[in-house]
Amino acid sequence: MPGPQFLLRPARPDDAPAVVALRRLVFPFLLRGVASTRQLIATPPPGLHWAGFVAEVDGQIVGWVCASRNEHTAEAVGEVSLLHVHPDQRRRGIGGALLAEATTHLASLDLTRLHGRALPEALPFARRNGFTPSRQEQFSALDLHTLPPLPTPPDGARLVPLADVDPRHVHRVDVLAGADEPGDVVSGAISYADWIATTWDNVGLDRAVSTGVEVDGELAAISLVKRDGTRIWSDYTGTVPQHRGRGLARLVKLAALHRAAQGGVTTAYTGNDAANAPMLAVNTRLGYRQVAVQWSCVRER
Repeated sequence: MPGPQFLLRPARPDDAPAVVALRRLVFPFLLRGVASTRQLIATPPPGLHWAGFVAEVDGQIVGWVCASRNEHTAEAVGEVSLLHVHPDQRRRGIGGALLAEATTHLASLDLTRLHGRALPEALPFARRNGFTPSRQEQFSALDLHTLPPLPTPPDGARLVPLADVDPRHVHRVDVLAGADEPGDVVSGAISYADWIATTWDNVGLDRAVSTGVEVDGELAAISLVKRDGTRIWSDYTGTVPQHRGRGLARLVKLAALHRAAQGGVTTAYTGNDAANAPMLAVNTRLGYRQVAVQWSCVRER
């Protein structure tokens, strides 16, 4: 007997709890809370051509995908993000149908490439659909009960909560620090307006826990943190090039983790390109342990 048919439709804000529950099942190491997911569906960042789609079986959400223009590069690159299907509903064409919805949505943008990610078990699906695995990404977790002590900042350096910092300074560090980050997409200067919409105004961003380091009064390193209950996601940690080699990335990330622990957080997650040796070394010293890998995949248009 054939299984029940599925329904594909655009995502609605009220889908957020079910979408997050499904994501936790498939990607337990990715932290995206209900509030930030609802915000994204209800008021997607302007100019990014963002859309989310769900698959339903018997009224239950069993699949999700979102698609947008990549805002971190001047290249014409589209993102097919977080395509996943409930394990009990796989091999029925749901994933392929969701991918088709995403690519159709992006078709009007005249893109040169599509970028996505796949768990190791999803690589055959990615290849069948024209995506070539390119780079491995590692995901790690840290029990905040085991944090090392916070060292004294070096001379001239001061730790500050990013809630007290002009967001234009935070954006500047994000752009400068991320310019040479390894990946399949050549990083460019995300505009301040796009950065505000996608990062600073995300309701999941914990600005009080997110931390910066000022050196001689100028912001030199940041660690951005998103929170969902007792879990956090270290969204980005980076140091501007002229201040690297002084341990500021480790300092600022550790300071953010201590702030989180003081606020009741118990577990932190993060993800890195496997070639990002400096940040992986920082995470190892902090006590992170690898919990998963996935692959960055590219499809030429």
